[in-house]
Amino acid sequence: MPHANKQLKVFITGASSGLGAALARHYGQQGAILGLCGRREEALQQVATDFNAQYFIADVRDPHAMQAAADQFVKAIGVPDIVIGCAGISVGTLTEEADDLTIFQAVMDANVMGLVHTFHPFIVPMKSNGKGILCGIASVAGVRGLPGGGAYSASKAAARVYLESLRLELKPSGIDVLTVSPGYIETPMTHVNPYPMPFRMTADAAAAKIAHLIEKRRPESTIPWQMTIVTNIMRCMPRALYDRLFEKAPRKPRGLPT
Repeated sequence: MPHANKQLKVFITGASSGLGAALARHYGQQGAILGLCGRREEALQQVATDFNAQYFIADVRDPHAMQAAADQFVKAIGVPDIVIGCAGISVGTLTEEADDLTIFQAVMDANVMGLVHTFHPFIVPMKSNGKGILCGIASVAGVRGLPGGGAYSASKAAARVYLESLRLELKPSGIDVLTVSPGYIETPMTHVNPYPMPFRMTADAAAAKIAHLIEKRRPESTIPWQMTIVTNIMRCMPRALYDRLFEKAPRKPRGLPT
């Protein structure tokens, strides 16, 4: 990490609500110079106003909008020390439903290509500096496929593998690529879940843990620690047993992503 007395420059997507807003609050309270990116202008503006931050109205699914936001940030503030890809969509889906085909596309575009569009504009400037941190927010839902959550599980599994590839590609350049896979966090995404959410964290608690992991430059982490045990068990569970336990698991409601 940069020296303790240096003011961090941090760019965060999905910063208008939920975990992204909590990360903005955490770094803002630490005195960081913030660039906040999101789709909902009024909410994003409120978060930005609290910390006199730069904000950019952009959808991570739009590479041109993300390039423009990155260019503006670098021109106004400089190359960021940390970029956190936090934007994403979580919604139930069923492959058999024709209405869900466009939702599958939206989820994959936001949760996978959104990371690519977020990180791409900053890699060359970071390489020029010989340093930087790119942190992607994945999910424990990407460990194995969950019924009714094909789009979300697949997107988060793809995100984890993409981030691993990127980490290896950029290792010689001095840029660290970090993957954080949270469990359940109290955000608008989880408020609609009709099932128990063990080891649930507040968004502020999750943001503090993620910031600590970024400071430690942990290549891959799961939060909270209890979920590390759960995901390790799920990874090792024989297919027949996994099918029996999860075939009738409660499902996230379907609907249009917001």
